Amino acid sequence: MSAHHPAHRSRTGRILSRALVGALLVAILVVGGTAIRVWQVARADDRQPVDIAVVLGAAQYHGKPSDILEARLEQALGLYEEGLTDYIVTVGGRKAGDTYTEAQAGKNWLVENGVPRDKIVDVDVGTDTLGSMQAVAELAEQRRWDSALIVSDPWHSLRARTMANDMGLEAWASPARSGPVVQTREIQMKYIVRETGALLYYRLTHAPAELNGDGLG
Repeated sequence: MSAHHPAHRSRTGRILSRALVGALLVAILVVGGTAIRVWQVARADDRQPVDIAVVLGAAQYHGKPSDILEARLEQALGLYEEGLTDYIVTVGGRKAGDTYTEAQAGKNWLVENGVPRDKIVDVDVGTDTLGSMQAVAELAEQRRWDSALIVSDPWHSLRARTMANDMGLEAWASPARSGPVVQTREIQMKYIVRETGALLYYRLTHAPAELNGDGLG
């Protein structure tokens, strides 16, 4: 019996090695494929007539939108002025000590730039993308809105759109093309890597990835 042990161990080792290599290849394909989809959706603008344009929140300072949030608001303003939507939904809660929520800061900016106040709905909840999209989905159900353009940063678009679709909205992405997160190749690569990980995490857990500070949570 003992004479067979080395061969048996060798066979087992080969099987384990092949299984490990196979698992590694699958992981590479899944991660690589997801990164390519993040990149592809980031480059697209699927603007079309919808019920609402949803501006995902980002930092604001004493009611003034950060550069990231302002870039998103400018994108949504363009969609409204093109007649692609009758309503804009601004989203985002407040951090400790803030007077304004991200949603309020966004609404005020849009009003100052010519959008009638009754055409903007501020949803003052959500500290991450999943919480924000859940609140938007509840509002859409109440108002009988079925379709949405998600306005965020390019790299964030696929995950935000995926969450919106999962919650029953027919959603497309119309990402902002300006702002700090699209300035250099290094920054773009950093966000593609982060969003690839965050999207895979969401698909596995249906929980938010806590990427706070830049509206990509």
